[in-house]
Amino acid sequence: MSTVARTGPRAVPASEESVLVLIDHQPFHFAHVNSHEPTLIVNNVIGLAETAKSFGVPTILTTLVEERGGCLVQGVQDVFPEQKPIDRTFINAWRDDRVVEAVKETGRRKLIIAGLWTEICVAMSAIQAAGEGFEVYVVTDASGGVSKEAHDRAVRRMAQAGVVAITWSALMDELQCDGAREEESVPVVAQDQAEYGGVAFGGETQLLACRAGTDITDTAEGPRAETRAILCASGPSGYQPYRDHSGLRGG
Repeated sequence: MSTVARTGPRAVPASEESVLVLIDHQPFHFAHVNSHEPTLIVNNVIGLAETAKSFGVPTILTTLVEERGGCLVQGVQDVFPEQKPIDRTFINAWRDDRVVEAVKETGRRKLIIAGLWTEICVAMSAIQAAGEGFEVYVVTDASGGVSKEAHDRAVRRMAQAGVVAITWSALMDELQCDGAREEESVPVVAQDQAEYGGVAFGGETQLLACRAGTDITDTAEGPRAETRAILCASGPSGYQPYRDHSGLRGG
């Protein structure tokens, strides 16, 4: 079973002990997320990816049947441009030997996971890894489910299995640990992500595409139309964090 410490310094993830796995942040999955505003998850997972890279935390990218679900969102891929995501057929990422071996090769036992959907791919992977003795942390605001209930129930279920829930900004500060660290990673990443609450745009126009290679500008109607309009308006010059989220919600 998982041996995550509940209290004391061992309960806090350290950069030199941690490994990150990002699961299925793909257009098809985002199109069915209703637990959070999808663009906020995009922002958060990019912030998480940048945080991991800043602190030297090994990061493994994986997708589920890319041909149908689409490519990994561009903002995350841009953080690790040389890495090709492990494309799986197993819904449970922890059943793919390539994912497991990539984690084990790092020699690290604190496993940080974020992905879509929380109640399926994330929960399956986290619970199985915890059962194999990894100290598992799930970044809940860089993950999402098909409904708020599905997401919340999954977080509770994982907690019962010893998995620790954490947000990406909290994780960032825990990895920083000491404000005197020379990297000054927290200020850099936080500013880039608009004080943890911005929305990452630019390359994320693919977020609303149903298949890889689909040009969403050809489709004026459909779900998330308001978000699509904002994504397309952001232009090609990288993602632009927004502080005002009022335009992302109906009503």
